[in-house]
Amino acid sequence: MEKSYVNEGYNAALRAFGVQTGSETATAYISNVNNAIKTLSEHINQFDGYNTPLGQLQGDIAEFWHGDTFNINAAVEDSHYKVWVDRSHDYASADIKSNWGKDFGLKSCRTATASAKAQATSHFQRFCEYRATSGRTDLSIEKFLAERGINDASVLNDPIYSGQVRIIPSDQLEAAKAYLRYKIAREALIRPEQIKRYHETLDLLDSAIKSPDGTSSVELSREASEKIAALAKKGDFDAKTIGFSTEQLIHFEHALKQGVKAGTSAAVITLILNAAPELYKCIDHLLTNGYISNEDLHNLGFAALSGSSNGFFRGFVAGTMTTACESGMLGQSLKNINPGMIAALTVVVMQSAKDSCLVVKGEMTQQQFLANLHKNVFVTSFAIGCGTLVQMSGFPFAYLLGNFIGSIVGSFMYIAIDKAIISFAIDHGWTFFHLVKQDYVLPEEIMKEIGLDVFEYEHYMPTIYTSEKYLPDSFETDTYIPAHIKILRRGVISFHQIGYLSS
Repeated sequence: MEKSYVNEGYNAALRAFGVQTGSETATAYISNVNNAIKTLSEHINQFDGYNTPLGQLQGDIAEFWHGDTFNINAAVEDSHYKVWVDRSHDYASADIKSNWGKDFGLKSCRTATASAKAQATSHFQRFCEYRATSGRTDLSIEKFLAERGINDASVLNDPIYSGQVRIIPSDQLEAAKAYLRYKIAREALIRPEQIKRYHETLDLLDSAIKSPDGTSSVELSREASEKIAALAKKGDFDAKTIGFSTEQLIHFEHALKQGVKAGTSAAVITLILNAAPELYKCIDHLLTNGYISNEDLHNLGFAALSGSSNGFFRGFVAGTMTTACESGMLGQSLKNINPGMIAALTVVVMQSAKDSCLVVKGEMTQQQFLANLHKNVFVTSFAIGCGTLVQMSGFPFAYLLGNFIGSIVGSFMYIAIDKAIISFAIDHGWTFFHLVKQDYVLPEEIMKEIGLDVFEYEHYMPTIYTSEKYLPDSFETDTYIPAHIKILRRGVISFHQIGYLSS
């Protein structure tokens, strides 16, 4: 009996662990998106109280805008690509770097022509500007480059941002490209050596950061960057008010994508845990008998197959529902729902759906269905609750251990409670919302004893012809027959069914 409780607890732990894994995967996804949105607001509002003119501050705003909006979209699409704002003041350093090897330089001047010129600046132009403003009139181009780590004077006419993707305001992009094409055509006639920097700038010019998988930052116009800068100086920027919230960014296809991801993780975990007992049997059989039977191999394969498919479906449902709830897709009231509750509901609903099919097929009674429903709710709540509690300890596999313990304890406790419910139903006649069926039909032998005709439809009794016989009257004295009293008692006559039993 105890072994069956352990098996039942282990199976309950498998179901609960798969859906909890799905819920936690979805919760981590939502958390990543929220953290990325929060980072954008924090980076913009760090300029609170700055006296920097808007025309200058908006350039800093553009850097964080493109870096953080890219990371927001990457979190929404669950992309592994990330960028970060470098904030380096080294010579020709990139403003934004990425984890796929691309660097990005941003310029946000008042006009498209000015932005294009700034992106196409050559080393020689920067040298001339520096010598004029620094007062170092005796500085040579070679020394200027050497001080900045460049020992090759042949790069004199190359753009200082060579290799970087050049980002400019979205409302300036087309005009800037037109200007660069004009410069290429003009310089081809008078200064062919200048064509290279304009060509490269044109080829790498864009209005947003874009990764190889198509994730991109949100384009920003010059006017919009100044408006955001004005909010930043007051600390009043809130990313959620301009469309950066989980409700607006996450759609149903994202929920399905997270469901598939969660289902895959749950399938792998459930496959391993479900096949572990059968694998143990195979090893034990091998050590005992020197070989593995075909039946053991069949059971191992079936356990792996059924475990992975069931685990995937549970994880998929839990992951999809958790993403939909916590993103606000299903309303604000469900945004703060506990993932453990979603996991528990997923287990109960899926098992109930399976049991419903058995009821329709006649393979399960209504009482069995209700009993399974109560048991699933009780044991699953214990499993997920205990798993969550033990997980707070922080040691490896804490949730799995707590889930397993909770399932076994829940199974033992449910049996004890179920026995108490049956006893109470026997004594007081309660049905506990139809969990127990009360049958008040008298036993067949009692009905026969009190003189009631019992129609036994299971047996065919043919009528036997007998001839009438004459019997003369005979004198018989009356005899006293004492009353026979038989006490009936209530007891279990079937699964969760209470009826009369002969004492």
